Amino acid sequence: MKALVFHGPGTSAWEDVPDPAVQDAADAVVRVEAVTICGTDLHILKGDVPEVRPGTVLGHEAVGEVVEVGGAVHDVRPGDRVLVSCITACGRCRFCREAAYGQCRGGGGWILGHLIDGTQAEYVRVPHADLSTYPLPGAVDVKDAVLLADIFPTAYEVGVLNGRVAPGDTVAVVGAGPIGLATIATAGFFTPERIIAVDLAPARLDAAKNLGADAVALAGDEAEQLVADLTQDLGADVVIEAVGVPESFELCTRIVRPGGHVANIGVHGKPATLHLEDLWIKDVTITTGLVDTRSTPTLLRMMAAGRLPASSMVTHTFLLDDMEEAYDVFSRAADTGALKVVLGGPRHDAVTVRASRQER
Repeated sequence: MKALVFHGPGTSAWEDVPDPAVQDAADAVVRVEAVTICGTDLHILKGDVPEVRPGTVLGHEAVGEVVEVGGAVHDVRPGDRVLVSCITACGRCRFCREAAYGQCRGGGGWILGHLIDGTQAEYVRVPHADLSTYPLPGAVDVKDAVLLADIFPTAYEVGVLNGRVAPGDTVAVVGAGPIGLATIATAGFFTPERIIAVDLAPARLDAAKNLGADAVALAGDEAEQLVADLTQDLGADVVIEAVGVPESFELCTRIVRPGGHVANIGVHGKPATLHLEDLWIKDVTITTGLVDTRSTPTLLRMMAAGRLPASSMVTHTFLLDDMEEAYDVFSRAADTGALKVVLGGPRHDAVTVRASRQER
C-alpha cells in the first residue's frame, strides 16, 4: 500500500510500505476513506516531537471501513464504517477507568502516527479497536466526520471544558487555525457573553467571525487593547492558547483577568516563559492537556443533528495520492488560505478487499 512516511525532520514521502495486519486479538484493520492533516503533523516534521522515529507512517485522524478484526474485537466487524479516534484506549488501566484515555498506560494514548504507524495511508491498524473506533452515523458526511477524530474533541475538551467556559464569560481564543476555530464553535455551546478571536492572518479572523467570534484582533498590542476595552481593563475570563509558540502563550497570560483561566491547547516545540513575577498574585489557573476523546460520542450526535459547523472548515480536498501536495498546501496556510484539508475518495472495491484479506 501507499503511505506518508516520516524520514526525519524536514523529510517525508508518499511511498510503498507493507500492508498492516492484525497483530493482537484486539486489533482492527481499517481501509481509509478520508484522512486529514493536523498541525501536530507539521510539528513532527519540524522535529518538535522527537519520539516519532524515522520510518513511521504519519497521521492520527481517519474515517474508513473495517476490513479485518482480531478475535477479541466484539463491537465492530468487517464492513462497518467507523471514525478512527486520534486516541487509543485500552479500557483497563487506571487512566482509562477515569476516562483519561489520552494518558492510557495499557498500550494506548496518542500512539497512531506517533509511536506506531498512523492513518495517512491506504490502510491502518487500530489497536484496542472496540474502544478506539466509533460507528459512523449515516447522516454524517465523511469529510465532516474526520474532523471529529481530533480537532473538535481537542478544542472542546482541552480548551472549552478545561478552561471552564461558563455563560456570560468573555473568552479569548489566541490562534484561529483549525483548532482555534473548533474552539470558537464549541465555546458557543456555553453561551459566553463574547468570544474574541486573535490571529495574525485576516482571512482566519474572517473565518472566526463566521464560526461565532464576536470580535477579532490581530495578535500583539491590538489584541491586548481590544480585550482591555471590552472588559473595562479587567481581562478575559478564559483565554485559550491554540497556536503552540512562546509569543502566543505569553500573550494569553497578559490578557487573562485575575482569577481567570488560561487553557493551553497548542503543541509547543520551544520553551515559553512563565512570568510568575506577574502571575503569582493574580490567582490564575493554567491548564495543559492531551485530548481524551471522551466527548466524541456527544460531538458525533451533535454533528448528526446539524449542530456542529464542520463543513465550512474544510477548504481543500485531495485524493490520497495527492498527499505530498496536500501537505504543501496545508503547511503554507498563510498563502493558500487552507484551514482543514481532507484527502480520500473511492480507491478500491471493498468486497474484493475483504475477500483478499480473508484468503490470507
